[in-house]
Amino acid sequence: MVQSEQLPTTIEGNGGGHKQKKLTLVPLIFLIYFEVAGGPYGEEPAVKAAGPLLALLGFLIFPFIWSVPEALITAELSTAYPGDGGFVIWAERAFGPFCGSIMGTWKFLSGVINIASFPVLCIDYMKKLFPIFASGFPRYLAILVSTLMLSFLNYTGLTIVGYASVLLGVVSLMPFIIMSLVAIPQIRPHRWLSLGQKGVERDWNLFFNTLFWNLNFWDNVSTLAGEVDRPHKTFPIGLFVAVIFTCVAYLIPLFAVTGAVSVDQSMWETGFMADAAHMIVGKWLKIWIEIGAVLSAIGLFEAQLSSSAFQVLGMANIGFLPKFCGKRSKWFNTPWVGILASTVIAIGVSYMNFTDIISSANFLYSLGMLLEFASFLRLRIKRPQLERPYRVPMRLPGLIIMCLVPSAFLVFILVIATKIVFLVSGFMTVGGIIWYFAMKLCKSKKWCAFGSSENEE
Repeated sequence: MVQSEQLPTTIEGNGGGHKQKKLTLVPLIFLIYFEVAGGPYGEEPAVKAAGPLLALLGFLIFPFIWSVPEALITAELSTAYPGDGGFVIWAERAFGPFCGSIMGTWKFLSGVINIASFPVLCIDYMKKLFPIFASGFPRYLAILVSTLMLSFLNYTGLTIVGYASVLLGVVSLMPFIIMSLVAIPQIRPHRWLSLGQKGVERDWNLFFNTLFWNLNFWDNVSTLAGEVDRPHKTFPIGLFVAVIFTCVAYLIPLFAVTGAVSVDQSMWETGFMADAAHMIVGKWLKIWIEIGAVLSAIGLFEAQLSSSAFQVLGMANIGFLPKFCGKRSKWFNTPWVGILASTVIAIGVSYMNFTDIISSANFLYSLGMLLEFASFLRLRIKRPQLERPYRVPMRLPGLIIMCLVPSAFLVFILVIATKIVFLVSGFMTVGGIIWYFAMKLCKSKKWCAFGSSENEE
């Protein structure tokens, strides 16, 4: 049995010949944080959908049935296969090229659709300060310009993005810490037990999609494994700290605001945390949170775009995409083809309804996660002697149970999807299947140069 597998990685710039700076622990933690959360921005619809008690329980319980298993699997497989490409490599090693390619399609498209949501979220907060961005041409222009500017920042380098994430994380979280401390004397614990206003019907679709959107994408950082310093040690620690950090950052402000503020349930729209800061502390903190929302959206965008771009590079390295898709910038050593492709698609879907955006991303991501759980279990059975610097400390029966619980939730997310989400996701899946066979034809006809994969059919 092979103890380790060499994965194609690129650490040299195309033209500079210089070694790329690797991500260290602290920037990695904040990149993971921004892959998943970026702050309590966007958690408000859970209260609108089901009331304070179920929202609090959701953010308390959901990390244990979803975030922790996903993070554990990411830690094991990222250290076993520390190459750019992440989950694409896992599916390919477990089930072969077709599954690797379709995994790439689902995860890439869910990632870039998710990227599209962050400029929208940013503008939703900005319109509270500048009402001109509420609708029409100014809103569309603001989304386009912000997307292009943030993509250029990503182009300047992953190390810069990592340290920028640290700064953005600190500045965007500070107002929530202040608000939570000031809110303590105003908290009435009985408000936490509310199941919502009488006569308000629960919106389970919105509730579960909000939880899912706010607490998923832990495995996206796996596509950066080839860019991390000492990934065998750094990845597990970074994921462990990021899980705790993310959950605390969601829960403390939610407990503070639901306990201190009593408002109509319908007011818990995306952006309500800023209004709550005005009620609890004052207008100055509301403005800070709104500015923090913009900074958080920047961090989320940069982290997600980095993962999507390096996924394209990783797929080119192992032969799922033509070699030119793995090209890096001569100046910044960044995967400019991946950044460009991700940005174009994100702009294309950024004008959809915000709920449709996150629902479509969740649907495609759910399909990918079902395949990821299956790949994880398959690799434990197929390659038990594979070198795993970090290994989830459970035997196969326990691992099956660990994967079945979140898988049941994934199936639920798929079932409750709306017709437009089914249509969009189905169209993209068919496109991914066609793409796989088109790439296979290109290989056989030698129309393009491709990298190699050891499991190639």
